[in-house]
Amino acid sequence: MRILVAVEPVDFRSGIDGLGRICREALACDPFSGTVVVFRNRSGTAIKALAYDGNGFWLCQHRLSRGRFRHWPSRDGSAKRELLAHELQVLLAGGDPEAAQAPPPWRPIGPTAHDHVRASRYASAASVCL
Repeated sequence: MRILVAVEPVDFRSGIDGLGRICREALACDPFSGTVVVFRNRSGTAIKALAYDGNGFWLCQHRLSRGRFRHWPSRDGSAKRELLAHELQVLLAGGDPEAAQAPPPWRPIGPTAHDHVRASRYASAASVCL
């Protein structure tokens, strides 16, 4: 699942159609792609998440009772920032997603010496069975 965070705050009077327009125009993202797009209000006290599931749009809002979302992805020349699922979880809990440490979501696994020994063992066992 692709997760995008809008770096700049948005007007929270916007609903599904207004946020979908922001996706297309400011973030260059198709709101019908299934991407979860997360927005923040100007005061930093609430967030909205917009996603399309193939049947319709989901619009979720979370408003803090106290405090603000202290850490929000900064602008690095782009209006959006892509996050991994665990980074979004940290952000929603009020933490800093850039400081979150987790193993990489995928890493290539190449052949090892152990795999070579195991493969030759299976080959010799197969010839005995014939």
